[in-house]
Amino acid sequence: MDKKTIETYLSILNEELVPAMGCTEPIAIAYVAALARKTLGVMPSKCKVLCSGNIIKNAMGVVVPNSGGRRGIEVAATLGIIAGDSDKGLQVIEGVKPEDIQTMNQLLSSRFCECEIVEGVENLFIEVRVSDNEGHYATAQVKDKHTNITLLQKDSEVLISNKGAGENNINKADRSLLSVKSILEFADKVALSQIEPCFSQQIKYNSSIAEEGLNHDFGASVGSTIIKKDEHSIRNRAIALAAAGSDARMGGCSLPVVINSGSGNQGITVSVPVIEYARAFNISEEKLYRALAVSNLISIHQKRYIGSLSAYCGATSAACGAVSGIAYMLGDNYEVISKLITNMISTVGGMVCDGAKSSCASKIATALECAFLSWDMAKLDRTFQPGEGLVKNDVEETIKSVGRMGKEGMHSTDLEILHIMLDK
Repeated sequence: MDKKTIETYLSILNEELVPAMGCTEPIAIAYVAALARKTLGVMPSKCKVLCSGNIIKNAMGVVVPNSGGRRGIEVAATLGIIAGDSDKGLQVIEGVKPEDIQTMNQLLSSRFCECEIVEGVENLFIEVRVSDNEGHYATAQVKDKHTNITLLQKDSEVLISNKGAGENNINKADRSLLSVKSILEFADKVALSQIEPCFSQQIKYNSSIAEEGLNHDFGASVGSTIIKKDEHSIRNRAIALAAAGSDARMGGCSLPVVINSGSGNQGITVSVPVIEYARAFNISEEKLYRALAVSNLISIHQKRYIGSLSAYCGATSAACGAVSGIAYMLGDNYEVISKLITNMISTVGGMVCDGAKSSCASKIATALECAFLSWDMAKLDRTFQPGEGLVKNDVEETIKSVGRMGKEGMHSTDLEILHIMLDK
């Protein structure tokens, strides 16, 4: 593998695997709101939040961390304005104090903030407009990526303007260099020192929130329900811990996670099962880091065809990545892992995303169950064949075809899901 490809893969990991607290969409709203307030320079008297449908879908049903258990877009924006520090990125509201929650509740009862859906924009679009009683105003906007600032304005002065930025124009490493075969080669050859900082943080953060979810009641307690079935089975425990991490995150737990493809749930799913298998099999730290390179990059590889937000449930690609990482860690080769991926995404690749909420934990468990079954089949040289549904002649073409279905084919599904959620 040449130096350029290795450097590109490292850049991809560094861009994607960043810490965040809470569900990424409401946290992104809090971030943009905090940025708008900072730009205005004073506490605003009014706030308006403009969001794409996918942001609304993922923000309306999930508890905002440090909010006193409250949900919704107005809650996230108001808390970001009152107590947010935009310099902390997706950990913007980690410093909330009890008095901030009291102020938030007072402002929300006075209709300080209102939200509006915007049509004809990118799937990931957030704009916050704030104004004071003196007639001054400020606007902050992100699109295509949760912290990708495309507009920052105070009164008539435009401080940042990048309205033409699209998902493919954001300054990021070239994802087209990704392939299953080269991902495995990268994991074999990359210097440990180059990936250790990234994955040591992912192990620490994502393991902590998984244990938190398993030991406390969040949401529907999917993880603790699963663990009761068989706490001694490594496979069952790996699934339970990943689900428990989502239980906690969707339930408003303020612990941070390292995300994948813009999602905390995907970051948990792609890492926690690999970490748990490494512990159970006494895998070396080095081999675990290399397996996490496989799991994270295989998930990112699939999502590059789909986009960060769509009607396609990201737990599918993340679970596929996780079990691929486990298979690599336990000695399986390219052929087995390719069959695993083909079996997995051609089975549950149609699971829909109907927003971030407690049932995400159950979808993670379902996706992981399918991924483990797909691995069992692959080890026996059993795989679905080209021409059967979306399966193509090789794993790369199959990933691409399922990605096309998720991005283009499920576009109308995405709109209908939003209409149903908003009772339209």
